[in-house]
Amino acid sequence: MTDLPRISRQFSQRSVMEAIVQGGPISRASIAKLTGLSKQTISEIMRGLEQEGWVQETGRTSGHVGRTAVTYELVHDAAYIIAVDLGGTKVRVALTDLACQIFAEAATPTDPRGGQFVVDQIAALAFDAAARQHVARKKIRLAVIGAPGAPDPATGRILMAPNITGFDTMNVLDAFEEALGVAVMIENDVNLAVLGENWLGQGQGIDNLAYIALGTGIGSGLMLGGHLVRGAGHAAGEIGFMPIGADPFTEESLRTGAFERAVATHAMTDRYHALTGRQVSVPAIFENAALGDKDALTVLDETACHLAQGVAAIAAIANPEKFILGGSIGLRPEILSRVQALLPLCFPYPVRVEASELGARAALIGAAAIGLGQLHNTLFGVDAPDGRISLPPAQAAALKEAAI
Repeated sequence: MTDLPRISRQFSQRSVMEAIVQGGPISRASIAKLTGLSKQTISEIMRGLEQEGWVQETGRTSGHVGRTAVTYELVHDAAYIIAVDLGGTKVRVALTDLACQIFAEAATPTDPRGGQFVVDQIAALAFDAAARQHVARKKIRLAVIGAPGAPDPATGRILMAPNITGFDTMNVLDAFEEALGVAVMIENDVNLAVLGENWLGQGQGIDNLAYIALGTGIGSGLMLGGHLVRGAGHAAGEIGFMPIGADPFTEESLRTGAFERAVATHAMTDRYHALTGRQVSVPAIFENAALGDKDALTVLDETACHLAQGVAAIAAIANPEKFILGGSIGLRPEILSRVQALLPLCFPYPVRVEASELGARAALIGAAAIGLGQLHNTLFGVDAPDGRISLPPAQAAALKEAAI
């Protein structure tokens, strides 16, 4: 019973912050109407938030009958989040403020040595981004790392991520927290991507949504009933290990995954080499296909056929309303059109498949979303039912536009 007043105040504080985030600049009277809280309670909360530097006066209301009122808004640069999308070949880092505006974004090839080298690389990118924007390190309060594979909360390791050497044998969480000097959340990168698309992309308002990223590797993120599906070992969505496409009983399939061996980057380049005797990159295969190269067209057809089977497998089990394709290969229209044409031939009911609207930034936006929610929970009160605070429409539109 002794905790009830504290919990009640936390809920009140969070309600006030939600009203300011959504409606700012906003007056205390308007906050009272939105939250149902007393003016005295709001005044006490606002006084504390002002003193701590989270909200500020922005002016006074005008154009209304009666006395004007002071308006308040969130101080967007009061705290920052580091958002990271770590892939097997490329790492993206961005700094976001409390309005989830993404800026100072940097991308570079992932350090092939893996392990601590990758941790140090990401820390350097993040601090360089902060320095370019003249952001004091003390204002950075949280980092959200999107990584391939399955994060293990018990050990801090990241399992089932063959494209990042060493993450399965070290405490990655502790290493990041030591290198960055802030609290760190580690989430599967494709899980972040499906959150990003659900928030601002092709999956807005869709409670049952699947995202498949196909590039260096393949993975999927799944939302059912509006909730992210992680699984018992945080390995839900590791579709690279589905026992289709290649022989699942070989040692290589245990390390990389049978499905990934059939559909991802190395599968495409190896297949083209087998057909032609030439070793070329995936972009070159697409270029050759556009010029009518029959072997390149065969590789695209086979890749799309495998991917359609993967989509059908997920559809049969989870029945999402829509699939979104992302990743350097999944975003290609040549793959999307083939998958859309193949699905009716292997699945009995219509399956909606579209290309990602947020592209390479989907995971970064998802990281910003989940980080913003965690930061608000930490700073302003108890956890919200949906896990994050939504953005004002104008800010969301600006973020989405920047992602295209």
